[in-house]
Amino acid sequence: MEASKREDVQVNTEVNLGTRVTRFVVLVVAVAGVALASLEGPATQAAVAPAQQVLPASHRLAPGPAVLAPGAVSARVRIVQARLRQLGWYAGLVDDHYGPRTTAAVKGFQARRGLPSVGYLDEPTLDRLRAMTRRPNRDELANRTVAGQGSGGTWTTARLDDRCRTGHVMCIDKSSRTIRWVVDGEVRKTMAVRFGSAYTPTREGVFHVGWKSRDHVSTLFHTAMPFAMFFSGGEAVHYSSDFAARGYAGASHGCVNVRDYNGVKWLFSQVRVGDKVVVSWS
Repeated sequence: MEASKREDVQVNTEVNLGTRVTRFVVLVVAVAGVALASLEGPATQAAVAPAQQVLPASHRLAPGPAVLAPGAVSARVRIVQARLRQLGWYAGLVDDHYGPRTTAAVKGFQARRGLPSVGYLDEPTLDRLRAMTRRPNRDELANRTVAGQGSGGTWTTARLDDRCRTGHVMCIDKSSRTIRWVVDGEVRKTMAVRFGSAYTPTREGVFHVGWKSRDHVSTLFHTAMPFAMFFSGGEAVHYSSDFAARGYAGASHGCVNVRDYNGVKWLFSQVRVGDKVVVSWS
C-alpha cells in the first residue's frame, strides 16, 4: 500500500513537472516568435515591396556641398568624365573642362541613382560613381582607345584589326566597345556595343554570320532580340532595349548588344549570311 502511494506521488510529480516544462517551452517559443516578428516583419516587407515605400520630404536626400562644379578646370574633371563614359553617360573626348556636356552627364547619372540632380559633384555622387566604375587607365584618359559621338555619328580611335580589312566584316572591338561595318577596308558605320559579363563572356575570334532573325525572341531568356545576326552558337549582334536604357551598368548573356535602333536596323539590311565577324581587343 505504501509502495503504491509513493508511485502515485512520483507519477503526479512527473506529470506536474512535465506540464510546467511544456508551458515554459510554449512561453519561450511565443516570446521568441514575437521578437522575430518584430525584427523580421518590416525588413521582409521592405524587401518584397521597396517601391511602395516613399520617403517623406523631411527624409529625402539634400545635395551636399560641391566638390567639382561647372566651370572647373582640372585633371580631376577628366577622371570623372572617363568614369561617366564607362557607364555610358558621357560621350566624346575627355578633357579637363567641366562644361555643359559634363553637367548634363552628371545630372543624368544623379537622376538615375535617386540623387539630387544638380549637375555638380558632391561627395555622395562621387562615392556612388567610384563604387560603380574602375579607375580609368592611361589610354582612356588620353583618348587612345575610346568610342564617342562626333558630328558624323559614333566614331572610335581604336586601331582596325587586320582581319577586318578584306571583304564584308562586322569588326567588333572590346577595347573601344564598338562595332564597325567594314567593306573592303572602308569603315561604313560605327556603333557603341556592350558585351557579356565575366560569367557569360562574349567569345573572341573569327566567325561568320550563320543566320539572321529580324524579330527574334530568346527561347532561353524570353527577351526580344530585334535584328539578330547569329555568329557563334547562340551569340548574336542585336538591338538591346536594356542597353539603350541602362548603358554599361548592365551586360548581355554573351551577345553583342547595340543600343542604336536605327543603326542596327540599317546594319541588318547590309549584312548577309556568310559575312565575316571578328571579335577582338585592339
